[in-house]
Amino acid sequence: MNKKKSTFLIIAIIAICFFIYIFRGNFNKGDYSQTYYDLNTVSNITLYNVKESDSKEILDECGKILLDIDNTMSKTRDYSDVTKINQNAGKGYINISDKTFEVIKTALHFSDISDGIFDISIGPVVDLWGIGTDNARVPDKNEIKDKLSLVNYKDISIDEKNNSVKLNKKGMEIDLGGIAKGYAADQIVKYLKSKDVESAIINLGGNVFILGEKEKNTPFKVGIQDPTSKDGSSIGNISVSNKSVVTSGIYERYLEKDGIIYHHMIDPSTGYPFENNLSSVTIISSSSIVGDGLSTTTFGLGLQKGMKLIESLDNTDAIFITKDKKVYTTSNLKGKLNLKNESFKLMN
Repeated sequence: MNKKKSTFLIIAIIAICFFIYIFRGNFNKGDYSQTYYDLNTVSNITLYNVKESDSKEILDECGKILLDIDNTMSKTRDYSDVTKINQNAGKGYINISDKTFEVIKTALHFSDISDGIFDISIGPVVDLWGIGTDNARVPDKNEIKDKLSLVNYKDISIDEKNNSVKLNKKGMEIDLGGIAKGYAADQIVKYLKSKDVESAIINLGGNVFILGEKEKNTPFKVGIQDPTSKDGSSIGNISVSNKSVVTSGIYERYLEKDGIIYHHMIDPSTGYPFENNLSSVTIISSSSIVGDGLSTTTFGLGLQKGMKLIESLDNTDAIFITKDKKVYTTSNLKGKLNLKNESFKLMN
């Protein structure tokens, strides 16, 4: 083989390899996922049936969205909107970003419909307990009484014209931990849709949003966690598409002292964990921020009042699990929960 033919062959091989690479990256589709460590939780986003060449850019942008929300809404970030609001408590209004204002406004809506069961001003009492941190303890009742005087969502003033928020009493604190993940999930879904992603699972530390279907006419199955299990096993599953699935339960974070378990969901009226017969509530809705707000709200309201609230709302359903392993679903979920754990009993 002469030199000219040899050179031509090498160029041809390089060209073929190049086109194979381009073809695989732009036409072959697969499933790609990435893990993130923002919003004080471990999150995972999985994209289905997307081009490899698109997946990295999309997943990286999802990470930027999560980090931005964390930097803006975390109470532990020195320059977040929430930190600025808390540091200025009892003084004046603080101008904040559109997204933080939207989340606070939504939180106050849930406070209104729950008569204060959901209350983002619970921060000072949550800090006392420290459940989920190395400083977890059972506070003295006088400490709780003192901090409870600072808890009242009606002392959060908002100025919609100027996107500003004020805490009316010195020492007040807001904490968006009970709702920010839901907002973040909704923003991720909005972004994925803008990139023409048709199928994905967004799991932000238990706040799950199912975008699209697993396969054509085949919805994803989402497990409902067993609140008595320490290994994360489920009692069964439901099939969902384009829905948020958010659970609040006593198994998530808790403190045990002298044989008594104190879970992390604090009642704003008492300063102690909510006391009722529920072990978890799962909300299925079209919006994750709605699921976030309602899961805490309905847990605090208890089975009967919580069920009544959810039944009054459009496009929203719930699964309630009691401490004696009884399972209740809203009417629209009748026959849709695939209960597999025989130690639990479906009551309706």
